This record gives sequence, C-alpha cells and structure tokens, in this order.
Amino acid sequence: MRWLTVPDLVDVLGISVSRVRRLIEDRTLLASRVDSVWQVPELFVRDGEPLAELRGTLIVLNDAGFADDEAMNWLLGEEDSLGTSPIEALRAGRKAEVRRVAQALGF
Repeated sequence: MRWLTVPDLVDVLGISVSRVRRLIEDRTLLASRVDSVWQVPELFVRDGEPLAELRGTLIVLNDAGFADDEAMNWLLGEEDSLGTSPIEALRAGRKAEVRRVAQALGF
C-alpha cells in the first residue's frame, strides 16, 4: 500500500498545504505520523478527492470509542464480517455495511 505525505496530497488533490491540513483536522482524511511525517493511505483518495464515505465512517468509529490509530488499523486490516478490509468495502460502495460493523464494535 502506498502512503501519501502532505506534499503528495497537495499534488494529488490540487489544493494548498493548509487545506490538506484542514482536511486532516476536520477528519475528512485520517493521517498517521510516521517518522514525524503525516501520511495518508492512498486508498483514502479517489479521483483527486478524499473518499467521500470516509468522513462519516470516521465519525462512527470515533463514536464507537476508536482512537485514530485504532481506526486506521481497523480500516486497513481485514474484517472477517466484511470479507475484506473496511476501506476496500467502502471503495466498493458498501458504506452502510461498513458503518453497521463499525457501530457494532462499539457496543
């Protein structure tokens, strides 16, 4: 899997550094700090835009008690009940199913 740094995101999304940082702060994108550098999985971007389904899913995960690193691990890891990783399920249009599973994890 490829990870995008903030400068990479500036190029891919065609926006300023401050706007990229705002997307991360607003939880439109989820980033991890690797060696003091913020990075976002390339899977979180589609057609030059943040994946639209991601923000609502991140809110559900936050409400379920997931910290950012736990949310990142869950989104990228295999989820048996989905038969794939949650991010791949989101990219395949299975938003409601992914969010139901995320919600159930919080109870």
